[in-house]
Amino acid sequence: MSRFTVEAAVRPPEWLQEFFLMSSDSGPVESLTSKPPGSLATVVELKLPEASRPRLMELGLLAGTVIELVRFAPMGDPVEIKVRGYNLTLRKSEAEQIFVRFNA
Repeated sequence: MSRFTVEAAVRPPEWLQEFFLMSSDSGPVESLTSKPPGSLATVVELKLPEASRPRLMELGLLAGTVIELVRFAPMGDPVEIKVRGYNLTLRKSEAEQIFVRFNA
């Protein structure tokens, strides 16, 4: 029996993912909450816990998706973004674990 799991066969190793992100010259990868409202960005990576990652992926938050940071609540939590034509509200703790590349 092979020592590799099915997940390892489907998903590239983490070091390869990091190399791909570092080798891109399209700009720095930052947390979604690091820019002001009105900023446009492209999702690069979701570093969310396994429990909440599938939920957001089913809602259309996938790598390569263009999103707009709409607004922060007065106390900073939650965060509203526009994804694929609809508004989605996220906890600030979730938004901080979504890494994007902001469009100029």
